[in-house]
Amino acid sequence: MLLPDSANSLAVQAFLKMCGYKFDIISRYNAEYMSPTGRVPFIKCGDRIESEFDRIVSFIESNGVSLSKNLSTASKADMRAYMSLVNNVLVNAELYICWVDEVTLNQDTKQRHGHVYPWPLNHYLNWQKRNEVIKKLNVLGWYNKSIEEVCNEVETCCKALSDRLGGNEYFSRGEITEVDALVFGHIYTLINSDLCPTVQNIATTIKQFPMLIKYITKIRNNYFKDTLIEDFEIIETPSKDTLWNCSESLESLPPFSDDSYEFKLTPNELDALVFGHIFIIITTHLPPDNVLASIVKKYTLLVNLCNRIETRYFKKPEA
Repeated sequence: MLLPDSANSLAVQAFLKMCGYKFDIISRYNAEYMSPTGRVPFIKCGDRIESEFDRIVSFIESNGVSLSKNLSTASKADMRAYMSLVNNVLVNAELYICWVDEVTLNQDTKQRHGHVYPWPLNHYLNWQKRNEVIKKLNVLGWYNKSIEEVCNEVETCCKALSDRLGGNEYFSRGEITEVDALVFGHIYTLINSDLCPTVQNIATTIKQFPMLIKYITKIRNNYFKDTLIEDFEIIETPSKDTLWNCSESLESLPPFSDDSYEFKLTPNELDALVFGHIFIIITTHLPPDNVLASIVKKYTLLVNLCNRIETRYFKKPEA
């Protein structure tokens, strides 16, 4: 799980705990593809699936539970403003850390995001995700920021949050609300994650606000005292050259059997995507010295997967 996903997941956990709900946490390598919006976390309640913090809060409110029901209209507007501040600054800073900072990108993000998928799918999915994030950050004016400018944005955000908190127990004075869960999720994750040295100053900047740190610690003790919170840590890789190692990517997957597809007994969207690209590469008439086709054909598991899908779905039965 990447830094923004960890922060958002922790924020949702905090919110559900504040509402008094009991829940189970289930980790899935393909969680973002299971989510209706393509983002994590998401919750499943009966037949309903809701993803992302704001949508989950709205869903819980529609079922009669609201942390901010006693707030005035003006106080609710203030709460939404500070939630917007967190999303526009801290979330963007997390995306910047993972997908713009070159050291974090190469040491952790690529490995963490793509390692469960076989080569060359891991290449494609990492490229696709980074391209998506860069487009977003570019539109918001964050992509071309230096790390110093990102730290300044985070500092301004933290100062506004700290000033709002003042000497109060929570952001809405004596009542805990949705904004407390959101701030906790992102601040806690940023200051407790094992970040690369190139972006460590972001965590250092946040730690300059002792009122926020005390506030985060209090929520941690009140709602997660007996619960293990998983920190975002750097995954050690042997070298930059092995980050995209084909054999390592394949070995991280469950073994194939003659009757199985990639991850279960029935094919899914990933099987269709892999089949389409791999099949075209290995069956198209290319120059004899084509390196790509030669590399792909070395991996018999992938070739067998394509053969099984072709046989089952594309070959006409014999008369």
